Amino acid sequence: MIRLALDTMGGDHAPAEIITGGLRAVQDLDDLQLYLVGPEDILQIHLQGKSYPKDRVKLVHAPEVITNDDAPVMAVRRKRNSSMMTALTMVKENKADVMASAGNTGALMAGAVLITKRLPGIERPALTVVAPTFNGDNVVLLDMGANMDAKADHLLQYGIMGKIYAREVLQKESPRVALLNVGVEEIKGNEQVKKAYQLLQENLPEFAGNIEARDVLQGEADVVVCDGFVGNILLKTIEGVASGLFALLKDAFAQNLKNKIGAALLLPELKQVRAKLDYAEYGGAPLLGVGCACIKCHGSSDARAVHNAIVSQAYRFVRQDVNGQIKKELTDLSQ
Repeated sequence: MIRLALDTMGGDHAPAEIITGGLRAVQDLDDLQLYLVGPEDILQIHLQGKSYPKDRVKLVHAPEVITNDDAPVMAVRRKRNSSMMTALTMVKENKADVMASAGNTGALMAGAVLITKRLPGIERPALTVVAPTFNGDNVVLLDMGANMDAKADHLLQYGIMGKIYAREVLQKESPRVALLNVGVEEIKGNEQVKKAYQLLQENLPEFAGNIEARDVLQGEADVVVCDGFVGNILLKTIEGVASGLFALLKDAFAQNLKNKIGAALLLPELKQVRAKLDYAEYGGAPLLGVGCACIKCHGSSDARAVHNAIVSQAYRFVRQDVNGQIKKELTDLSQ
């Protein structure tokens, strides 16, 4: 039985959508034990009238809530009874195998590091994102903002963690790992990136060389590593361009009758394109390198996204013992 502690109070649509997504997941997975973490009176209200396996859904009372306005480290210290910190503590104390939250990203990262520490051999954990690619596949991106600065050694660790995650959770047989750079040539980039290139080339057989930002979503690599400063800019740029393009298309199709007719004819194809770029298909992604299985759901997650984060991410992460494999590979590397 895999035990999941779900922070029901994090995210834009908490707690209703979070709870609904969790209940859908427990109905789909016969060996999932779900712990709904949050203020018990609120949880009971939202469970009224819902059908679910009561023997595999338990409530864990956590009266406090961490909001997006809370400073991460202060929230960890002052709101120890929050739903997020309670879920993390459950994993640390082996009362749960994995936790998931759509709440404050900074607080989740800080809490995971302070409460569960880091994996042996990992100096900097990485915020990981699974992004859809234009060829219908996906790519693992890390770090997307956990650490603004990263040494070459850290980028090697990101490559190892990303490779294992792509192989075990996303079921990519031989993940290609690439280093985000301003050019594909080995001599390109600053000193940090050049040194990282050499380390990746020497220690990671799956290393495929440098990749430029314009090729990240073309499916030319399965894992792309960079420091958190560059990664966060890349992620926000991708999000901004995608939302802007769909807004432009919507305005163009609404201009006149001819365009509206064209939009109606193209609607099935447009829905397919939108589905390929929808974060809800993956629902969430892990904080790699922390001492627990911790899944960060998108802040705007609805029930479908939460369900997918549990079924496609959290459940597989534990089932495939991703953290155990990361520890083993880093031990082998150090030897």
